[in-house]
Amino acid sequence: MLRDNLFILLQYLLPQHPISRLMHVFTRLRVRWIKNVFTRWFIGHFGIDMSEAAEADYRVYPDFNSFFTRALKPDVRPLDSKPGAVLCPVDGAVSQAGRIEGDAIFQAKGHTFSLHTLLGGSDRWTQVFTDGTFATLYLSPKDYHRIHMPLSGTLQDVIHIPGRLFSVNPLTTRKVPGLFARNERVACLFETDLGPMGLVLVGAINVASIETVWQGVITPPAGKRIRHWDYRDQNLGLEAGAEMGRFNMGSTVIVLFGPDRVEWDARIDAEASVRMGERLGLGIGAGMAKQ
Repeated sequence: MLRDNLFILLQYLLPQHPISRLMHVFTRLRVRWIKNVFTRWFIGHFGIDMSEAAEADYRVYPDFNSFFTRALKPDVRPLDSKPGAVLCPVDGAVSQAGRIEGDAIFQAKGHTFSLHTLLGGSDRWTQVFTDGTFATLYLSPKDYHRIHMPLSGTLQDVIHIPGRLFSVNPLTTRKVPGLFARNERVACLFETDLGPMGLVLVGAINVASIETVWQGVITPPAGKRIRHWDYRDQNLGLEAGAEMGRFNMGSTVIVLFGPDRVEWDARIDAEASVRMGERLGLGIGAGMAKQ
C-alpha cells in the first residue's frame, strides 16, 4: 500500500511533459547499438510475440518508435464478420465498459469522470453521447499500438484537449480521480450507421505522441488551449477495421456511442483481454442518429 501511494505521489510531483518529451527523443534515436539493445530488452521483458509482426526482425526497424508502432501480418487479426458487429479497435484489456449515466462515466470503484470534460467542453458532442454506452480499453507496453475503426464511419470533428500525463495503468486508474478527463487526449468523432461514434485517444506518461492517419502527428506540441478541426465538409470516410491512428508509446482508447445504439458482449467486462478485430458488441438497429 505504501509503495502504491508513493508511486501515485511521484506522478503528481514529477514533470510529466518534460519526461515524456525526453522519451519522444529517445525512442527516435537512430544510434543502432543503443536502439537494438533497448529493443531486445523490451521484447524479452514484456514477452512480445514478434512472429505476428509484418517485420519480425527487430534489428531492421530504424528506431525504437518504428518497432513499437510496428504493423502486423495481414492475417493475424481477422475481423469479426457478424452483421452489425462493433469491432474492437485495439489489442489490450477492458478497463471498464457499460452505460454512461447522464454525464458520468465509470472509471473505477469510487471514481467517475465527466463526459463533458472528456470531450473538451463540447456541448454538442456531450449531448449526443449522454446516457449512451462506453468502453475504456487499456493498451499495455506489450500490445500492438495501432488503432482501428470499430465500424465504418465518416469523420466529423477532431478535438485536442491538453492535460496532464498520469500513467493509465490499473493502479493509477484506481487511485487518481477523473484520470481520463485530466490527461491529454484527442477525441475523434464520427458518423456511422449506428449514429455518432467517438474514439478518444488518451495520452499518458511517456506517450510522447498521438497521431491519426488523416492528420499525422497531433501532439506534440501539447500547448495549453483546446484545438478543434471540423471535417464535416470533407467526406473523409474510413472502413471498419481500417487503421485510424496510433500511439507512439502506449495508452488508452475510450469508445463512445449514443443511447440505445450498441450492446456490449457479455464477456466485455473489467480486465477482459481483447484483440483488434474481435467483436466488442452488436449494434441495436441501424440508421443515422440525428444530432
